[in-house]
Amino acid sequence: MHVIINSFVTKNRMCGPMEGSLRKQPVKPQHHVSVNLAEMVSLPHPSVLSGAVSAPCLCCRKGKDQFDNLEKHTQWGIDVLEKYIKFVKERTEIELSYAKQLRNLSKKYQPKKNSKEEEEYRYTSTRAFLATLNEMNDYAGQHEVISENMTSLITAELTRYVQELKQERKSHFHDGRKAQQHIETCWKQLEASKRRFERDCKEADRAQQYFEKMDADINVTKADVEKARQQAQLRHQMAEDSKAEYSSTLQKFNSEQHEHYYTHIPNIFQKIQEMEERRIVRIGESMKTFAEVDRQVIPIIGKCLDEITKAAESVDHKNDSQMVIEAFKSGFEPPGDVDFEDFTQPMKRTVSESSLSNSRGDGKSEPKFSSKSKGKLWPFIKKNKLMSLLTSPHQPPPPPPASASPSAVPNGPQSPKQQKEPLSHRFNEFMTSKPKIHCFRSLKRGLSLKLGAGPEDFSNLPPEQRRKKLQQKVDELNRDIQKEMDSRDALTKMKDVYIKNPQMGDAASVDHRLAELGQNIEKLRLEVQKFEGWLAEVEGRLPARTEQPRRQSGVYEAQNPSGVNSCAQDRESPDGSYTEEQSQETEMKVPATDFDDEFDDEEPLPTIGTCKALYTFEGQNEGTISVAEGEMLYVIEEDKGDGWTRIRRNEDEEGYVPTSYVEVYLDKNAKDS
Repeated sequence: MHVIINSFVTKNRMCGPMEGSLRKQPVKPQHHVSVNLAEMVSLPHPSVLSGAVSAPCLCCRKGKDQFDNLEKHTQWGIDVLEKYIKFVKERTEIELSYAKQLRNLSKKYQPKKNSKEEEEYRYTSTRAFLATLNEMNDYAGQHEVISENMTSLITAELTRYVQELKQERKSHFHDGRKAQQHIETCWKQLEASKRRFERDCKEADRAQQYFEKMDADINVTKADVEKARQQAQLRHQMAEDSKAEYSSTLQKFNSEQHEHYYTHIPNIFQKIQEMEERRIVRIGESMKTFAEVDRQVIPIIGKCLDEITKAAESVDHKNDSQMVIEAFKSGFEPPGDVDFEDFTQPMKRTVSESSLSNSRGDGKSEPKFSSKSKGKLWPFIKKNKLMSLLTSPHQPPPPPPASASPSAVPNGPQSPKQQKEPLSHRFNEFMTSKPKIHCFRSLKRGLSLKLGAGPEDFSNLPPEQRRKKLQQKVDELNRDIQKEMDSRDALTKMKDVYIKNPQMGDAASVDHRLAELGQNIEKLRLEVQKFEGWLAEVEGRLPARTEQPRRQSGVYEAQNPSGVNSCAQDRESPDGSYTEEQSQETEMKVPATDFDDEFDDEEPLPTIGTCKALYTFEGQNEGTISVAEGEMLYVIEEDKGDGWTRIRRNEDEEGYVPTSYVEVYLDKNAKDS
């Protein structure tokens, strides 16, 4: 373009001023940008027409390429940040899962309430293990803290920061593309102005040549020459206008280009650089927080481990051994020496009580007791042979004789026989066939074991264990008494308030409950006295309890001394365990007709509820009891599926009535049992 303009000026002197004006355009020096990211762009040398018009196209292309590279790099940085967020999330999930597994493990090995395992945790070793389980639960809690802190301080914060970073990055690259589009638009305007100026110069050159040709031709009229001259001047004026427009556009482009490469682009690159540096700093701070979250719980975890160590150091083998001794101490005395039995004299055999076999003599020989073992037996002595005579409680009761009472209804329940009648017959046969007196207490305990219930006085246990059980029972009853007394005191205060302020309630409404509480307290006190009596027996404070029969119908006389030996040797619980009794028992002769009276002497069955008679029942059969319609009685044994319910009237009259004839109200405690 510069060459074309110079040739045009050489041929036409009128174009001389244009050449001077073009040469007077100032050439701006090149400047270097100090911004780091701006160095990636090749900045052009701003100049005028000579040698600089084709540079902006290449520079724009290079700038655009650098924008693409920066866009890829910043996107990669965001991907790294999101990858780290995902890593922290998975770490928190692992911590939560680990804490949950630790809690489940601790819960799995915790002792179950009201079970044998709970009793085992009284030893120091098991208590240390329980402390370890509790500390592991706290240890799991610290891992939950790690998960919560990482979620709140890292995951949530970085997720929010990534969203802000994406918006900022989008804004910066939008500004960069906008600047690129603006400089490209300016470049297109400059190119259009340059092409128009070039075209006008060519048209002016052709018009000038045509004018010179017409002026040299003598055959052309003066009017044609003038017309050609005017056309040349017009074209020359158009070229001057295009030149001025091109010069103005060029100056504007150079200014925009300088502003673009020295101001706009460096500022955008600077913002992108700061954004990228903030991202790098932020991810570093997050990694530091990642470590700090773990470090914060280390002291607490250390305390948990210290507590486990402390619990382990508290294990005392001597104490545990002593507890085992106290738990299983029987209180038996060692057996005495076994006496020599001289079998050379068959009629004068002697058997020591401390031997491991019971006497099977015919009643002519008298045993000799060792002083050390008198009154106490070891638990491996033979079982009481009286148990073989007991009737199974699971057999159905015999059918009652026909009766015209209201109970004799079609398909009605059969009247049960007294359970002790067949038992009495068996023992009567036994007492008449063998001249021996057996201990009635062992018989009753054997019967209770056959019926599926342990003896109430815990006589089937060794002495020391029996003492502990009785003491526990006394303490439990005393606690129950205290609860009932507290309830009674509270009701008494409430009654006083009602008396003083009748509008708050009726004072008579609590009298019934107060009466019930008084009865309950009296019953519990009687129970305490009973168990304290047994406890006194065990501890040796009182002599052995003697059975007090309700009816005395025979004269007790001394019988075969071998019978006493048999009673003493058979003094054991039906399951083979020891039964403690004093050895000074009276030798007596019990008539077979009075055997039932002796066997009846045991504690009455406790009441389990009350009942109301719906119909009158005559109770003519054996084992039944007559009731009147509307009568209230005590229930001592509920229906076992045979259609009969056992009831009691007063304290000494009891029997069976059809279940369909009464409406039963069982106590809550009886229902629970």
